[in-house]
Amino acid sequence: MKKLAALLFALVICAVASAGTWPTKPVRLIVPAPPGSSLDVIARILSDKLRLSWKQPVIVENKAGAGGLIAMDMVAKAAPDGTTLGIGFNGPIAFGPFLYKKMPYEPARDLIPVVLTTSQPNVLAVSTENPANTLPEFTAWARQQGDKFSYASVGLGSSSHLTMELFRKQAGLRGVHVPYAGSPPAGLSVAAGETQALFTVEPALLPLIQGRRIKLIAVTSAKRSPRMKELPTVAEAGYPGFESLAWNGFFTAAGTPRDLVDRINADVNAVLEDPTVRDALAQQGLEVGGGSPSQFKDFIARERLKWGTIIEEAGIRFEQ
Repeated sequence: MKKLAALLFALVICAVASAGTWPTKPVRLIVPAPPGSSLDVIARILSDKLRLSWKQPVIVENKAGAGGLIAMDMVAKAAPDGTTLGIGFNGPIAFGPFLYKKMPYEPARDLIPVVLTTSQPNVLAVSTENPANTLPEFTAWARQQGDKFSYASVGLGSSSHLTMELFRKQAGLRGVHVPYAGSPPAGLSVAAGETQALFTVEPALLPLIQGRRIKLIAVTSAKRSPRMKELPTVAEAGYPGFESLAWNGFFTAAGTPRDLVDRINADVNAVLEDPTVRDALAQQGLEVGGGSPSQFKDFIARERLKWGTIIEEAGIRFEQ
């Protein structure tokens, strides 16, 4: 019994020491998107500060493809020592288990949520030629279109797509989904009248907004966005409780010691409080996250339950 107690005490001491001296080598930050993308910008803003805290290089590795599965699979299969992190988002974390018949990893089993980094609401955009200027007016107009109503998205199974599926369900709208490869072509389709509406993040639409080719009807955050104070939320415009966020956060491999997870969480939270970081993220239209690993885990569980239902009801499925 004394030997077991001594062994446990030694393990605790080693764990504390490991957190205190970590990291002893460069840290990899895997990004499931190409250079210049929103996720890449977030990763580089944070990595520039984290390398100072950790006194080690933080190497950003862009591994785009397969809707984020390639990157997050790399994180899931990495050594559980905290030196390989990934910046995951809705798709490969909360949506994937319902979209894919088979995934190379199971998010809830193979990844540890470390900290929510940022989030961003979607906005409902329509052509400036559309007669609707409020959400009730848009809903009434869309109902009149019946099956002729078509809506764009930035991709099948994306937050953009699922947000509209959630809204259509609550508003009782019919319509045809037209997926595009990203926000630019989806936004242009609405401006040109090829489709009639689009949910996506606002910064991606700025050129079209400034060119007065599209206008915004509502925002999908629970409260009005500080960036768009004049824009009503979907919830306050007639759909209480409606919320849809494009979010992202840091993950590491399952099996990583809790003390290391807590250490990384504390360091990222400290960086997220840095005024220069907050300003840089705000300029990208992003709202700063933060919080504990358990809070992030609970948030993901709620997101998975909410969007899993929408995905299954809409019959959205990828063959893989």
